[in-house]
Amino acid sequence: MFLPLLYRSVAPFFRARYERFIAGAADAHRVQHQTLFEKIRRNADSDFGRSHGFANMRTVADFRRGVPISDYEYYRDYIERVKSGETEAMFAPGTKVHMFALTSGTTNKSKFIPVTQQFFNEYRRSWIIWGSSAYLDHRDQFSKLTLQLTSNWQQFYTEGGIPCGNISGLAAELAPKFTRLTYALPLPVIKIENPAAKHYTALRITTALPHVGMMITANPSTLLEFARRANDQRESLIRDIFDGTLSKEAEVPMELRQRLRRFTSRKNPTRARELEQIVERTGTLYPKDFWPQFSFIAVWMGGSVGVYLPLLKEFYGETAMRDHGLSASEGRMTIPVEDGTSAGILDYLGHYFEFIPEDEISSDDPTVLEAHELEVDKHYYILLTTSSGLYRYDIRDVVRCVGFQGESPLLQFLNKGAHFSSITGEKLSEFQVVSAVKQAFAQLEIPVEHFTVAPVMTDNRPGYVLLVEPSSHRSPDSVFADCVENNIKQLNIEYADKLESGRLLPLTVQEIPAGTWDDFRRRRTSERGNLEEYKHPCLVNDLAFVDKLLKSELSQT
Repeated sequence: MFLPLLYRSVAPFFRARYERFIAGAADAHRVQHQTLFEKIRRNADSDFGRSHGFANMRTVADFRRGVPISDYEYYRDYIERVKSGETEAMFAPGTKVHMFALTSGTTNKSKFIPVTQQFFNEYRRSWIIWGSSAYLDHRDQFSKLTLQLTSNWQQFYTEGGIPCGNISGLAAELAPKFTRLTYALPLPVIKIENPAAKHYTALRITTALPHVGMMITANPSTLLEFARRANDQRESLIRDIFDGTLSKEAEVPMELRQRLRRFTSRKNPTRARELEQIVERTGTLYPKDFWPQFSFIAVWMGGSVGVYLPLLKEFYGETAMRDHGLSASEGRMTIPVEDGTSAGILDYLGHYFEFIPEDEISSDDPTVLEAHELEVDKHYYILLTTSSGLYRYDIRDVVRCVGFQGESPLLQFLNKGAHFSSITGEKLSEFQVVSAVKQAFAQLEIPVEHFTVAPVMTDNRPGYVLLVEPSSHRSPDSVFADCVENNIKQLNIEYADKLESGRLLPLTVQEIPAGTWDDFRRRRTSERGNLEEYKHPCLVNDLAFVDKLLKSELSQT
């Protein structure tokens, strides 16, 4: 392949970008202030900027007095105006909004994050820094292909004609030509909406390529499902490779099938026989066998998703693994530069960050710190000010400071706030769970009762269980579970997506012994005091919660 020659030509660019980022961390405090005031000045003439006094802000104290700590609901009305085409609601006149990045909200409405050119530039710059570090540390990847699983950035359009979807899809489409030469998948695969069809098509194309060396995707659960699908549908994959076809069972629109023909129509009986021999020898068809050069995974490693990491070895073999950074639709927060850890350097160039100590998040007047003021081994909630028009935005992520690179902290993601659970990236909120279960009680005309929804692993696959005590009034468990799950899917698009793609198992109902909740409440209040102030947890994010509850080992969650 000519890829080694290509990468030798760009390696100096990679090294310069990476070294500049590391050196700049020594002056991160000043750079953070510069980043903040660039964003304030840029949008001073927006409606939001005028109403919050941007033109008169000269110091961080001015900024904090003028803009409150807030969540998405504070911006929803402004964003709705931008969706209709009134970009000056949040941005300077003439600002182009390329798209809206979609993510689930904590209420029953999705969040739409405006992606301006400046925001996109910052997003792409952070990935270049991450990639520079990764490729410089893994030079063997220069001669291999990268399989990156991304989603469509044009899933639908707002009333103002602005696309809505996933920013990774936009980045893939706008990537430089030399970068696209390293991609194992052609761009039309991004447009396949059906998750099962997308994964099958990706497998159909890439199992025919023995020199795939890296996979990039956010969630390790996606990697597990991808590998399992390869094995489960091995006969169809091998037949397609032999015949030069794409299975009619895959729900791929005809227009996309036509665009993919040059990647799927070439017969390859030699490769098909190689895959058959792998199955005969091992009894399975997993990436560790059909990609003999595979050696690197980029994926989230922090928080609850870490439970999947030991499982990847079975399917992908011994590989290097690097966290691709704490990131969300709202923005990237960290850039990891080492393998085997979820810790990353705060992306001090892209956004302005503030932090609240974890135990002060409910305070009316919490301590607010800048990045250089954090203490090692302390936990914090993180606030973002970004070029998407969000200021002092509480994303509800809890991080631990594990050290510093210059003045920029090294952060590990711990979890979403106490009222969230996100095992595969579904970002399920307690509000959504309570709304869905209450609605199910009403729909099935049964009395409301205490419940808790908790994550569980069943045969190494994640899902949620709804815990309830015995009741003579409740409908059959399967009916109740289906009703609750359908309601959650309506409230949370990412939960629905993870369920449809198989990354989450369907919700189940589990009866626990009568009196369990009373006993649990007594144990909780014996340590926390006032019985009247006790709040029953309707959603927990602890994978061990059910076992602990049934063994009476839980005094708190």
